[in-house]
Amino acid sequence: MKTVYNVIGIMSGTSLDGLDIAACEFWYTDKEKTEWAYKIASAECFEYDAEWKQKLGTAHTLSGAELIALDKAYGQYIGEQVKAFLRLHGFQADLIASHGHTIFHDPARQISFQLGHGAAIHAETGIGTVCDFRSVDVSLGGQGAPLVPVGDSLLFGSYTACLNLGGIANISYAQGSNRMAYDICGCNLILNMLAQEKGLEYDKGGRLASTGKVNAALLDGLNNWAYLQKSPPKSLDKETMLAELKPVLQMHEMTTADKLATVCEHIAIQMSNATSILNGNILVTGGGALNDYLISKIENKCKMKVVVPEKNIVAYKEALVFAFLGLLRAQGNNNVLASVTGAKRNNLGGALYGGLPQKLFIDEKKSFNWLYILMFPLLLELLIFLVFKMLGQPLTAWP
Repeated sequence: MKTVYNVIGIMSGTSLDGLDIAACEFWYTDKEKTEWAYKIASAECFEYDAEWKQKLGTAHTLSGAELIALDKAYGQYIGEQVKAFLRLHGFQADLIASHGHTIFHDPARQISFQLGHGAAIHAETGIGTVCDFRSVDVSLGGQGAPLVPVGDSLLFGSYTACLNLGGIANISYAQGSNRMAYDICGCNLILNMLAQEKGLEYDKGGRLASTGKVNAALLDGLNNWAYLQKSPPKSLDKETMLAELKPVLQMHEMTTADKLATVCEHIAIQMSNATSILNGNILVTGGGALNDYLISKIENKCKMKVVVPEKNIVAYKEALVFAFLGLLRAQGNNNVLASVTGAKRNNLGGALYGGLPQKLFIDEKKSFNWLYILMFPLLLELLIFLVFKMLGQPLTAWP
């Protein structure tokens, strides 16, 4: 009978859409226990109210003490949402894995901080919680990002590449025996910021962008951004990206629709550049996968077959993968790839708060061997007894 691991995966993206919670099931599909399968049993996005959007959006300006307090308060908030989710869906979780909400990401200074303390989540739910997935990697000299490629490799390996169109667009693909992955460029963070100029939370389906015209001068400015000239491994943080691109966007007078159309063109060109050496199919997820105009641009620019999966995967793939990374952490298996992040070695990321069910941390491949080791003294005594009995000697003769 297969063992099913029930894990809650939690993700909060830079675009502040809301808190994604996914109830995930994982199990091995082979006797060697190297191949994984998954199921999203249920998933939900808890939209942030105006107060939480303001708190998360300005957290980088807080004092140290204020940030620590918000870290605990946001962790408690996450725990409360998880409890409500579990009650609603009747899911029995073995583990919680929370990415948190990124406030600072500066690998050059070995800093990557995600808000939402795991201790507070565990205290609120009573369930073992893994968080802080990036700190070990940046301490090993890595970028601490992207982390999703382990999941891409083990859960979505049938695709040539995986593209996430979130606040920041990133890609993952196999390169020989290693995995290559990096942040490509800005995506929904920029598109949403522009849509808000027209009083829209976001440009649904790219409808406003589809009415605009590409501005050549702005397109050149975006495509000449210094970050794009760097070689992987590399990663982006929200504050640096916006600080560098806002002046470019404001340099040229044009309608919001034209800006949106131009940014979509820019994103599609960067997707084409990132996939130029690849053939096959590319799985596209994240909020940008629902932007029909952007997807059509990418399809026109890229030679790969673009696959947009079912909505649950589009919306909750990152939550699913962080659930998987948490499971790997609980089992003591590496969940961060040095080939992706540039760290000194593959590593085991994540801080664990609270206890774990036995099935999570016992390696079933090794448990049978351990059983023999534990039984060895009993087997030895039995053997000695039988030998003495055959020789007709009392057992007391054994020194």
